Amino acid sequence: MPYQAASVRYESMPFRRCGRSGIRLPAISLGLWHNFGGVDSFENGRAIVRRAFDLGVTHFDLANNYGPPPGSAEEAFGKIYRLDLAPYRDELILSSKAGYSMWPGPYGDWGSRKYLVASCDQSLKRMGVDYVDIFYHHRPDPDTPLEETMGALDYIVRSGRALYAGISNYPHDAAAEAIAILRRLGTPCLIEQPTYNMFNRWVEPHLLGTLEREGVGCIVFSPLAQGMLTSRYLGGNIPPDSRAAGQVGFLRPSAITPERVERIERLNEMAQERGQTLAQMAIAWVLRQPAVTSALVGASKVGQIEENVAGLSKLSFTSDELEQIERILA
Repeated sequence: MPYQAASVRYESMPFRRCGRSGIRLPAISLGLWHNFGGVDSFENGRAIVRRAFDLGVTHFDLANNYGPPPGSAEEAFGKIYRLDLAPYRDELILSSKAGYSMWPGPYGDWGSRKYLVASCDQSLKRMGVDYVDIFYHHRPDPDTPLEETMGALDYIVRSGRALYAGISNYPHDAAAEAIAILRRLGTPCLIEQPTYNMFNRWVEPHLLGTLEREGVGCIVFSPLAQGMLTSRYLGGNIPPDSRAAGQVGFLRPSAITPERVERIERLNEMAQERGQTLAQMAIAWVLRQPAVTSALVGASKVGQIEENVAGLSKLSFTSDELEQIERILA
């Protein structure tokens, strides 16, 4: 039976304006960094995407190197799009990125105009779409002039390959310069995508302040610290199917220290007092920032996306609760 999206998909999902643009993003967006590669179950990934859209998640975030192998997440999403989501294209925000190694030789990495334009074309082909809504430069390039990289994003937007330009993993000074260049070119920077969670707060206060001041949106990835801010590692256990056990991404067993576990358990107790899971509280905590537009979450099963979206019913914190979190993290 052909997929039909839930008729109630917009009834409970909060949408937030992205900077000073006309775009609003769902408070939770779905990232396909993990669990959508060629080594993963296609039908499981398909079920996650469909359920996410049924719950009002309209934004799906990819990159050229997502997999493994690189490119396979875009191919998997392209198949899901053809099978299920194509009739809803105008309700979707699709994004991709380029900035990491993709092919041999000097033109398959970093931030040159040649690499970014070619990579965008490859991403569109893998996903089977005419354009993406947002195209990001994935990381700063220490060698290519920023004017060239931002000029490539401007060209990608003007040529119709993308509707908006974004940057990812840029520190506040480089972000401010990139934003200024894009504004001069006439293609304003829509959004920045940095990592941000209770254990990784490098965006405070400078980057968030820059984005808020410049009217640029912010979508944060790894709000759950690659699973540490969930119930997965309570008691210091490392489940065999967890990221720490599988050496997937950047989380290693060495990160699950007794001190870290103690903080996780204290945060979990606080979340229970709030009537939430730890994951739900961790997402609410990043969304408390006025500059943060959306929290970009991953999922390995349908139940995880359902849990995360359900937590949006309680996003506020009292001053006492925020002080308690600070004491725990200290």
